[in-house]
Amino acid sequence: MFFKLIILLVTIGFVVWAVKSRIEIRRKRVTENVEVAEASPMSVAIGELVAIAGGIYISLVLIVSFLKMQIPERVCWFNVSLDPLAMIAVIAALLQPIVILFYCKIKK
Repeated sequence: MFFKLIILLVTIGFVVWAVKSRIEIRRKRVTENVEVAEASPMSVAIGELVAIAGGIYISLVLIVSFLKMQIPERVCWFNVSLDPLAMIAVIAALLQPIVILFYCKIKK
């Protein structure tokens, strides 16, 4: 039980870190002030995260279908049944902004 709680907290922390990284990237890209009402940075970051995960998922489904790979339909992880391609897509989408920030910091 304690191990599951730690895994859950680490996962939540990882998601928060990814969303904050995406917000920071978006702030760096915005160069002009517009006086029009905008969505909050958090909602935009979560929307982008879901969109990127969806794109990665579709790409993975196409690759698996094209290569006729045999993958399990469901994977049980801590008593939670998940689609393995969806899990990979979400993990990749969460890692993307973190990797971009590390790259930008190393490049400077």
